[in-house]
Amino acid sequence: MSMLMAGGGGGGRRRRRQRKAPMSEINVTPMVDVMLVLLIVFMVATPLLTVGVPIDLPETQAQNLNTPSEPITLTVTSLGQVYIGDEEISLEEAVARVDALTADNDSQRIYLRGDASADYGAVMKGMGALSAAGHSQIGLITAQ
Repeated sequence: MSMLMAGGGGGGRRRRRQRKAPMSEINVTPMVDVMLVLLIVFMVATPLLTVGVPIDLPETQAQNLNTPSEPITLTVTSLGQVYIGDEEISLEEAVARVDALTADNDSQRIYLRGDASADYGAVMKGMGALSAAGHSQIGLITAQ
């Protein structure tokens, strides 16, 4: 019987606390929280980052858009001249005239007609000036 006690039964003897081994598992809860926050940030920020201009595609079979009022049409010729209706006007005056015509309706659609042989930069300059003035409903007119 004494043999059993001496062998490490530890009757009255206190045991040493054993150190716990370091945790080798990854705590995924903070990672999931961070990923969800990033997902929400990107979902909110992505629509704000779009730099494309909504345009009507050329050579389309789509039906004409039904607009309740007569749209404003801005024309850029092959020489870079800008017209509103049949009147030749400078680009700065055209933007001021469009602002005056859409004063009571910010969501009015503006159509931009560009000659097929017009300089791409001249058409984009007109579209950029309209966009910078706060007009977001700009469409390009194409032949069907």
